Amino acid sequence: MSRERPWVIVPGIWNSDPEHWQSRWQAERAGAAVRIAPTSWSEPDPDDWSAAIDRAIAAVDAPPVLVAHSLGVLAVAGWLGADDGRNDDGRIAGAFLVAPPDPEAPGFPVAAAGFAVPDRAVATPTLVVVSDDDPYCTSERAEEMAARLGADVRRIGSHGHVNIASGVGDWPDGMALLEEFSRGL
Repeated sequence: MSRERPWVIVPGIWNSDPEHWQSRWQAERAGAAVRIAPTSWSEPDPDDWSAAIDRAIAAVDAPPVLVAHSLGVLAVAGWLGADDGRNDDGRIAGAFLVAPPDPEAPGFPVAAAGFAVPDRAVATPTLVVVSDDDPYCTSERAEEMAARLGADVRRIGSHGHVNIASGVGDWPDGMALLEEFSRGL
């Protein structure tokens, strides 16, 4: 049996509470999952979050899967889409992106105004997981963002923003999606 890939957890603005599926998954994985540590969770800066992703990747011993939620999706997309060859050497195995927010929507946090979706496809295997009733992004807009990245899309039905308020708990269906995605890398 092969060793599991490490994960780099990339939460959204304000971080993920202990009851959020990302935190629960990280706790289950112990040392095989690390969380980014940006300077600020409440006043996010894209460059700072990119540097935090770099540091987290350096902290694991094999190419990880980036597991992002909400604003973390835009941080990872920006990191992957940077025109500097960041992942040309295969530093990461893949990106599992859940519930992207729409940076052009009226409800997008003003504090996160610098985050955007890159205008070019990325070479890294990427899966964007989309809820049909996400209050922060329509499913159509999320699919457009995924297409810009060249990512695969998995629509999961009506699960809000796929967070605590959505009632997904440990989100076992999401874990199954992540495991399926990881096996294909």
